[in-house]
Amino acid sequence: MQLMKERILREGKVKNGSILKVDSFLNQQMDIELFEKMADEFWRLFGDCNVTKILTIEASGIGIACLAGQRFKCPVVFAKKNKTSNISDDVFSSLVHSFTHGKEYEIMVSREYLLPSDRVLIIDDFLANGAALNGLIDLVRSAGAYIVGAGIAIEKAFQPGGDIIRNQGIRVESLARIKSMDENDGIEFY
Repeated sequence: MQLMKERILREGKVKNGSILKVDSFLNQQMDIELFEKMADEFWRLFGDCNVTKILTIEASGIGIACLAGQRFKCPVVFAKKNKTSNISDDVFSSLVHSFTHGKEYEIMVSREYLLPSDRVLIIDDFLANGAALNGLIDLVRSAGAYIVGAGIAIEKAFQPGGDIIRNQGIRVESLARIKSMDENDGIEFY
């Protein structure tokens, strides 16, 4: 998606060679007009797949997933990273390592929100090592639901996550695939 690439080049900041800060438009301050265009693109890519649920992980993927949910006219479910008193013990859960935060999370979704009859599109902001996406895939598989694919805003294709997920036979569509990035040399896309 050319618009996403342009925003990354204009506003993205590369830190330590593998961190891309896009918090000015994607994962702290959210550009809703951009999110609408992203949702349109995910609809173009997956609109014929009879999606019944969109699944994401808290927190940065929620905004994108909600606008996609409007296009697909289906509920959006997000996996929680922390068990709260209003979550029953009847959940699907998976352990996910966050490279950003340097710790393990148990992500969970109530069993009533993922059903074997669901056709699930997973939406997330980043794909790098694939840990979060693999955790979400695990939740969908635990529910016996069908994974339509994964829609990713930005894929760091120089890291192994995309290949790991694609090698499982899961369709991954990324709006921007970064081939390389460096603080001095900038960002190169596929």
